[in-house]
Amino acid sequence: MTTTRPLAAFLLLLLLTACSAAAQPAQTSGKFSDEKMQHDGRERRFLVHDYSTSGPAPVVIVLHGGGGHPENGVDMSQIDTIAARERFIAVYPGGTGGTPGGRLLTWNATHCCAYARENAVDDVGFIRKLIDQLIASGRADPKRIFVTGMSNGGMMTHVLARELPDRIAAIAPIVGALFGDEPPARGPVAVIIFVGQDDQNVPGAGGPLGGAAKRGSLAKLRERPEDHDVAPDIAQANYWAKANGCAAPVEVRDKSGRVVEIRWEKCSSGKPILFYRVANNGHAWPGGRAGRAEADQPTQAVNASEMMWRFFVTHPKP
Repeated sequence: MTTTRPLAAFLLLLLLTACSAAAQPAQTSGKFSDEKMQHDGRERRFLVHDYSTSGPAPVVIVLHGGGGHPENGVDMSQIDTIAARERFIAVYPGGTGGTPGGRLLTWNATHCCAYARENAVDDVGFIRKLIDQLIASGRADPKRIFVTGMSNGGMMTHVLARELPDRIAAIAPIVGALFGDEPPARGPVAVIIFVGQDDQNVPGAGGPLGGAAKRGSLAKLRERPEDHDVAPDIAQANYWAKANGCAAPVEVRDKSGRVVEIRWEKCSSGKPILFYRVANNGHAWPGGRAGRAEADQPTQAVNASEMMWRFFVTHPKP
């Protein structure tokens, strides 16, 4: 069943990631394709930016935030800059939405968000099919499939890792969250997590999106995009520490004050978890770009995309 949401509410949903229809950065050394597939009665779109040179290559799947779209994921993450240098494939799928134009899109991350959640969209099946297609085509190395995403996309990143550990080697949720009632993961996955110390839309202490104090931009929405409060930010790491069989963590405070780092490295699965609480960063991709001038501006003191890539390359599937 399809739910029709007033256009004004969908426009407000842009505030989840402060996204915009920003143009893709100019690139000349890769093979770009705008592709579509049918899944579960829907046409699903995804961008493939292939910078590989030969043979099956690593793939980084980038999930835009709620109210975003594939081009928005390109711009905010700046993953293409690294893909061009390191010769891997960056893939930018699109969620689903109820308005024309394919811009105001969300992911069904169980309790969030909006259209995708309300319509029980099978996003796990879509990404599974996308990964299998990339592997079958010879483009993707099945041992080096990685996923990242921001906000609602970060939430979806957790869901994909939980359901598809046989396909995904490592993940990097950005300013995402868990809800505290997730079922056990189907297997271990290496995880690096980034949250913003000043995030008012996905509050570090947990609670409703937008914050109990109604300070975040999400508090301006007429309807909550989620149907369940988020858990505290550290719950993301604790969930995967349990799934990966990890011992007690070690906390390190960066002397520069840029991050608080918590590491779970003694794990029976061999899959570590790194958690970074980034100073002077709100609801934004550290080291990336904001969608619009009035949105939270990401700190440039920490580059999450560079850090996750260094983590990914050292944690392929065995």
